[in-house]
Amino acid sequence: MNVVDVDVEAVKEGLADGSMLVVDVREPHEYAAGHIPTAVNHPLSTFDPGALPLDAGKRIVFACNSGARTLKALEATQNAGIDLREHYRGSFKEWSALGLPVE
Repeated sequence: MNVVDVDVEAVKEGLADGSMLVVDVREPHEYAAGHIPTAVNHPLSTFDPGALPLDAGKRIVFACNSGARTLKALEATQNAGIDLREHYRGSFKEWSALGLPVE
Protein backbone atom coordinates (compact mmCIF):
# COMPACT_ATOMS: atom_id res chain seq x y z
CA MET A 1 0.00 0.00 0.00
CA ASN A 2 1.27 3.45 -0.91
CA VAL A 3 0.64 6.03 1.85
CA VAL A 4 1.64 9.66 2.21
CA ASP A 5 1.43 11.26 5.66
CA VAL A 6 0.06 14.79 5.58
CA ASP A 7 0.76 17.06 8.55
CA VAL A 8 -1.51 19.59 10.22
CA GLU A 9 0.10 22.55 8.45
CA ALA A 10 -0.62 21.03 5.02
CA VAL A 11 -4.23 20.37 6.04
CA LYS A 12 -4.66 23.95 7.29
CA GLU A 13 -3.20 25.31 4.02
CA GLY A 14 -5.31 23.02 1.82
CA LEU A 15 -8.51 23.96 3.62
CA ALA A 16 -7.63 27.67 3.60
CA ASP A 17 -7.01 27.79 -0.16
CA GLY A 18 -9.85 25.40 -1.00
CA SER A 19 -7.60 22.83 -2.68
CA MET A 20 -8.25 19.99 -0.21
CA LEU A 21 -11.22 17.90 0.82
CA VAL A 22 -10.90 16.08 4.13
CA VAL A 23 -12.78 12.77 4.16
CA ASP A 24 -13.54 11.82 7.77
CA VAL A 25 -13.92 8.04 8.10
CA ARG A 26 -15.11 8.06 11.73
CA GLU A 27 -18.60 6.88 12.57
CA PRO A 28 -21.52 9.34 12.23
CA HIS A 29 -21.85 9.89 16.00
CA GLU A 30 -18.14 10.77 16.24
CA TYR A 31 -18.38 13.12 13.25
CA ALA A 32 -21.51 14.78 14.69
CA ALA A 33 -19.73 15.40 18.01
CA GLY A 34 -17.11 17.48 16.19
CA HIS A 35 -15.08 17.42 13.00
CA ILE A 36 -12.54 19.37 10.98
CA PRO A 37 -14.37 22.22 9.19
CA THR A 38 -15.71 21.29 5.72
CA ALA A 39 -14.79 17.61 6.21
CA VAL A 40 -17.25 15.13 4.70
CA ASN A 41 -18.20 11.92 6.50
CA HIS A 42 -17.67 8.52 4.86
CA PRO A 43 -17.72 6.06 7.81
CA LEU A 44 -15.32 3.15 7.62
CA SER A 45 -18.07 0.73 8.72
CA THR A 46 -19.97 1.39 5.48
CA PHE A 47 -17.04 2.66 3.41
CA ASP A 48 -17.57 2.61 -0.35
CA PRO A 49 -14.60 3.91 -2.37
CA GLY A 50 -16.93 4.41 -5.33
CA ALA A 51 -18.93 6.98 -3.34
CA LEU A 52 -15.96 9.29 -2.81
CA PRO A 53 -16.33 12.76 -4.40
CA LEU A 54 -13.45 12.26 -6.84
CA ASP A 55 -14.88 14.80 -9.28
CA ALA A 56 -14.72 17.65 -6.77
CA GLY A 57 -11.40 18.76 -8.27
CA LYS A 58 -9.80 18.76 -4.83
CA ARG A 59 -7.00 16.80 -3.23
CA ILE A 60 -8.59 14.15 -0.99
CA VAL A 61 -7.01 13.52 2.38
CA PHE A 62 -8.43 10.95 4.80
CA ALA A 63 -8.82 11.64 8.53
CA CYS A 64 -10.27 9.76 11.49
CA ASN A 65 -9.68 10.10 15.23
CA SER A 66 -6.02 9.12 15.53
CA GLY A 67 -4.92 7.99 12.05
CA ALA A 68 -5.51 4.21 12.18
CA ARG A 69 -8.83 3.97 10.32
CA THR A 70 -7.53 6.19 7.56
CA LEU A 71 -5.07 3.45 6.59
CA LYS A 72 -7.93 0.94 6.24
CA ALA A 73 -9.86 3.41 4.08
CA LEU A 74 -6.79 4.00 1.90
CA GLU A 75 -6.26 0.26 1.53
CA ALA A 76 -9.89 -0.22 0.43
CA THR A 77 -9.61 2.72 -1.96
CA GLN A 78 -6.39 1.47 -3.53
CA ASN A 79 -7.79 -2.09 -3.77
CA ALA A 80 -10.70 -0.58 -5.72
CA GLY A 81 -8.22 0.86 -8.21
CA ILE A 82 -8.52 4.46 -7.03
CA ASP A 83 -5.15 6.16 -6.66
CA LEU A 84 -5.51 8.07 -3.39
CA ARG A 85 -2.61 7.98 -0.94
CA GLU A 86 -2.86 10.82 1.55
CA HIS A 87 -3.97 10.72 5.15
CA TYR A 88 -3.73 13.20 7.97
CA ARG A 89 -1.79 11.10 10.44
CA GLY A 90 -2.59 13.24 13.49
CA SER A 91 -6.26 13.32 12.51
CA PHE A 92 -9.01 14.80 14.67
CA LYS A 93 -7.24 14.05 17.95
CA GLU A 94 -4.30 16.29 17.03
CA TRP A 95 -6.52 18.91 15.34
CA SER A 96 -8.66 19.40 18.45
CA ALA A 97 -5.68 19.17 20.85
CA LEU A 98 -4.12 22.12 18.98
CA GLY A 99 -7.28 24.14 19.57
CA LEU A 100 -8.06 24.46 15.86
CA PRO A 101 -11.63 25.22 14.75
CA VAL A 102 -14.14 22.38 14.99
CA GLU A 103 -17.58 22.15 13.41
